[in-house]
Amino acid sequence: MEANAPQFKLILGSSSTARRKILADMGYQFTTMSADIDEKAIRKEKPEDLVMALAEAKAEAIIPRVSIGESEGDAEPTLLITCDQVVVYEGVVREKPSSEAEARQFMKDYANGHAATVSSVLVTNLVTGSRRGEWDKVEIYFHDIPDQVIDKLIEEGIVLYAAGGLIIEHPLILPYVKEVVGSTDSVMGLPKALTERLIKEVL
Repeated sequence: MEANAPQFKLILGSSSTARRKILADMGYQFTTMSADIDEKAIRKEKPEDLVMALAEAKAEAIIPRVSIGESEGDAEPTLLITCDQVVVYEGVVREKPSSEAEARQFMKDYANGHAATVSSVLVTNLVTGSRRGEWDKVEIYFHDIPDQVIDKLIEEGIVLYAAGGLIIEHPLILPYVKEVVGSTDSVMGLPKALTERLIKEVL
């Protein structure tokens, strides 16, 4: 960050390792807090509306737990970043697989086909109350994915915790990714360019 950049505290409202890594790669120092919300209780027709509503619900859950020094007056602003992501396959929203069988079916569907990730980023300035959010969509096209690769991924288990059972940066999956239309960091859960812009907008 440049020397003249406004100083601010940053909280990442997510326990995702991938998001932590992306934010650290962007050069930010931050603390993390995760929102304990019932994501299944929030339902929207459109995936874009769903991820925005979930990012807002996470922000609402975390904000009351953050203490901000009121008396300091000119204290540096504290920004909270909350995010959500779903995978969309043939128009249907996919969340984390509920079983190994479902994860297997998800991956078989992607083979020789494509899926999209829809990610939301919401940045809230906890001092001014200013809030900006947007969603980002990435299309991912796949070659055929061999059964033994799918077996290995399920055995290892990480895909069971990923939206839509989709982890394109995984070394086992990478060779079968034909094309990514959009940014890889967005697929991993935090679109860098969008996050940078929203941070600037709320400061």
